[in-house]
Amino acid sequence: MNNQDKYKILDRDTVKYIAIALMFVGHTVAWINLMNNPHDDYAAYKLPVGLIILSFMSLFCPPVMFFFIGDGYKYTRDRKKYALRLFVFACITQPFHWLLFQPVNGWRSTNVMFTLFFGLLSIMAWESRYKLWQKILLIILCDMATIAIYSDWLLMGVPFILFLYIFREQPKKRFIAYIILTLLQFVPNIFSIGKVPAYKIIVSIIVMISVFMAAYACMTVLYNGKKGKNPVFAKWFFYAFYPAHHAVIYLIKILTDK
Repeated sequence: MNNQDKYKILDRDTVKYIAIALMFVGHTVAWINLMNNPHDDYAAYKLPVGLIILSFMSLFCPPVMFFFIGDGYKYTRDRKKYALRLFVFACITQPFHWLLFQPVNGWRSTNVMFTLFFGLLSIMAWESRYKLWQKILLIILCDMATIAIYSDWLLMGVPFILFLYIFREQPKKRFIAYIILTLLQFVPNIFSIGKVPAYKIIVSIIVMISVFMAAYACMTVLYNGKKGKNPVFAKWFFYAFYPAHHAVIYLIKILTDK
């Protein structure tokens, strides 16, 4: 065992369990706040700093799921069935997504599983036998589709998924691509200064970038490449958890309403 391998202590399912636990806690805080302030674009920054930090802990989950889309593509037996599962569970999740976010975004927004689906399609396009310009065109269409349906992580989700996959064997390039995309995602929040207190914006950006870096370390330093002890149960649990946690958070909102 070399020095790097001794840090690889987490299997795939453990990484995902950590991610969804942080996602559930963060989403509970952030989404209930959003539902209580559906027409306030800056509601997330009007929470106490401690709750802002807690809400942004959920950001540990997206890059983990982006990473494992590529991992899934690499190891799945049937890539078409893999894509179909993502699409089916995106559709299953959508009514629960509307339940929470229709008052905020109307009927136009869709859930992140659609973004994961299009990210997988972009990998399939990249690995296809088409000419390079055709591959790039298909990838652009996949990314534009996330904008057209206004899915969560629109525009940025597909590049994250694709670059984490393309540079999986080139750690320096993968890290540079990840850093660039992370900064593009979060630094523009600085323009909200003046609309909410500056210190809250600065704290938020620091927390968001830090959580994304922690997720990257978890995926690349601590992940040992193994599935986990109960891979079949874990696979279906992770699919089912996403729509289920929408329903649970909505129930918490109802029960905590005065």
